[in-house]
Amino acid sequence: MADPAPLERLYEGTAPGRGVAAAGWRVCLAHRFEEPRQPYGAGDVSLRDVLRHVGLALRYFRWWYKKTRIEKKSAFIDLFCAVPLQQIYGCPLGGIGGGTITRGWRGEFCRWQLNPGIYHYGTVIADQFTVCLRCKGQTVYQQVLSLEKPSTLQGWNWGYCGHYAFYHALYPRAWMVYELPGQNVVLTCRQVSPVIPHDYKDSSLPVGVFIWEVENGRDEDVDVSIMFSMQNGMGTKEDRSGGHWNESFALEKEGERVAGVLLHHCTHVNPFTLAISAREKVGTGVTHLTAFNPAGLGREVWQDLLHDGRLESPPGKSSLTEKGELTAAAVCASCTVPARGHRTLEMALAWDMPCVHFGSKEKLHLRRYTRFFGSGGDAAPALSHYALTHYEEWERKIEAWQNPILENSQLPSWYKSALFNELYFVTDGGTIWVELPPDCCDEDLRGQETAGLSHLLPVLREYGRFAYLEGQEYRMYNTYDVHFYASFALIMLWPKLQISLQYDIAVTVVNEDVQLRQYLMCGQRAQVKLKNVVPHDIGDPGDEPWQRVNAYLMHDTADWKDLNLKFVLQVYRDYYLTHDSMYLQDMWPVCQAVMESELKFDTDNDGLIENGGFADQTYDAWVVNGASAYCGGLWLAAVCMMCKMAEVLGDAKIRQKYMDILNKGKEAFERKLWNGKYYNYDSSGSNASNSIMSDQCAGQWFLGACRLDQGEFEVFPKSHIVSALRTIFEKNVMSFAGGTMGAVNGMRPSGEPDTSSVQSNEVWVGVVYALAATMIQEGLVEEGFRTAEGCYRTVWEQLGMAFQTPEAYREKKVYRSLAYMRPLSIWSMQLALERRASQAAAPTQPTQVPNHP
Repeated sequence: MADPAPLERLYEGTAPGRGVAAAGWRVCLAHRFEEPRQPYGAGDVSLRDVLRHVGLALRYFRWWYKKTRIEKKSAFIDLFCAVPLQQIYGCPLGGIGGGTITRGWRGEFCRWQLNPGIYHYGTVIADQFTVCLRCKGQTVYQQVLSLEKPSTLQGWNWGYCGHYAFYHALYPRAWMVYELPGQNVVLTCRQVSPVIPHDYKDSSLPVGVFIWEVENGRDEDVDVSIMFSMQNGMGTKEDRSGGHWNESFALEKEGERVAGVLLHHCTHVNPFTLAISAREKVGTGVTHLTAFNPAGLGREVWQDLLHDGRLESPPGKSSLTEKGELTAAAVCASCTVPARGHRTLEMALAWDMPCVHFGSKEKLHLRRYTRFFGSGGDAAPALSHYALTHYEEWERKIEAWQNPILENSQLPSWYKSALFNELYFVTDGGTIWVELPPDCCDEDLRGQETAGLSHLLPVLREYGRFAYLEGQEYRMYNTYDVHFYASFALIMLWPKLQISLQYDIAVTVVNEDVQLRQYLMCGQRAQVKLKNVVPHDIGDPGDEPWQRVNAYLMHDTADWKDLNLKFVLQVYRDYYLTHDSMYLQDMWPVCQAVMESELKFDTDNDGLIENGGFADQTYDAWVVNGASAYCGGLWLAAVCMMCKMAEVLGDAKIRQKYMDILNKGKEAFERKLWNGKYYNYDSSGSNASNSIMSDQCAGQWFLGACRLDQGEFEVFPKSHIVSALRTIFEKNVMSFAGGTMGAVNGMRPSGEPDTSSVQSNEVWVGVVYALAATMIQEGLVEEGFRTAEGCYRTVWEQLGMAFQTPEAYREKKVYRSLAYMRPLSIWSMQLALERRASQAAAPTQPTQVPNHP
């Protein structure tokens, strides 16, 4: 393991201070994680469970075969082809919605999402940083900063020793420290992406910056060169399709000069340009190589750099590649570092894919950043220049945001790492952020029914449309039952994106899709989308999101009990945190419509909805029948929020209506589900109906976040909530895996996991973070941290799933659905902590999300 002292010294010399060094995710490049077992299914229903039901298996296989083998498209959930686990990922590069490129913790560029929602997992071996050291006119050391020993580019010096380097990630930044063996020179590469809360311009930019800090411990000057090489493409078959080309560029503006190479990737659909560049300044020279063959030995590149620490810098453009041919380019930044001195080299990677089609190719969408940099496909030089001249400002803003948390000694280091690093999914969740066409009108947004949403167009025109996948393996945008958990990250950090997303959901609520289709679980045909029902998702990136919703085919989610409720809960939560009264007024009729639709599930008119005897909620393989702790609790919380919204808006009639329902429903909930210690899973009387569900207090979670958990709005008796949470901690947490893996979803009163379904004996990371937030809200702070810590330690430290946190895992370290949306719920823990900190000073004043432009 490398000595951490250089990193500590670097932190001390910059604004973040020791707080950054103490937090974050850190690993030696020579480290090896334990190997978890292969996933037992890449869908919410595992392959094993599917095969128990022959009819379902046949229906799924017929659908899967047609989709993947005949139509040549990807399945929205592929039960047969799970994404293999690679324990290599680090901080992704890029802002929100412009695509991402992930650089692994060993330095490789290894995960690519430039086409919206479509991932390519593969290391492109030519994409590397190489260092050259020269003393007294002679090259004394030249090394690719990679542990790889590839079969191509064998003319390069590969195989850097991982024991002399380590990686440190605190999203959206990362540090790689290399102590060059025998050279008395330390390199620290600081990686920065423009992911800045309440920023809706720079946070959209498809760029990443690499700041190389060079410490010379020698007693003589050293000439240092860093070469950044990159292949034209993402390592896919399109790289060899022919017609690609590179050219050098230099852009000087306001006295700042940036130079590098543009790599034009000329595909028929979604063409793009990569740009590698460096900042020229006094004492720093920038040279380049326009084109070389990354499939060859690479000796000409290596010898060029070895000769004088510079590259040849030919002018002009390369020739177009032939079919089957690859091309790559390189840029080199050089400086002299005085004896016992320190210098900085600044480099950038930008990509410009301004206009995108989804899989259907029906509509052309302009990414958010084109509002500021144009949509002509020629923005890469300007993006590179902007990144290299503004990254210092980005870092100041990132530090101002993160430092109060990092410097809080009462918060454990693992929590600080989890809080910031889980935010990777905001950018790397197949995320897309597009502009609304300037000529768009209400009718274009799915019909006349949008007229009641008076601020729909102004919001979408100003802030665009935002969507992210349920997971990198679950190809559905804005999966709403899961976004319910993840939404805390958006409303706390980019509230306008949450508001925009809610308007998009509201549009789909008031419209319908009368087409019929077969649902795989039941085999029956039903409408794609009913009016006044919240959709499951807003579409598949392989089709046309926003235009065709509900890509999910497992269940007919019109009968799900949680989706409508989660819309109402988010509306009031969003209003409570932003004080956006126009938003509340627009959403109020929609809330009334979905609650009227939901009332039909109260089959016995006791004020409490009943589940339908199938998996009719986010736990879509866990059957629930009759009154239930999860959906019943969400229902009562939503009814309570309807009362509060009616009060705010002066609607006395609606308030009284829902107060009457609330009073009846509270009594029924307690009578049917409370057993003296916790709320039963459901009221069916089945063998598993008295299981202890870790998520039984989900309604209270949202009520507490909005301080609707006391006085006339107290829905659940405080003593019952605390008792339930203590029981969950005792049984689901401490009696499961020795208390080291978080909370299992379902636990029997005997202390054994509930094995009645594939999901009841899983740990869902996002649910655990929500549970921990609820514990903190209710004063069980130590229990909350202990509960959440188990998930972080398991995922990030034991199983090597950094920057790909799965939806679920089991005690035997079997996992499901890598890189999932729900763990963003950790930001509800931060909200709970902030509330506790401010409660004594102003217990009645809500914490308002800053309403930055």
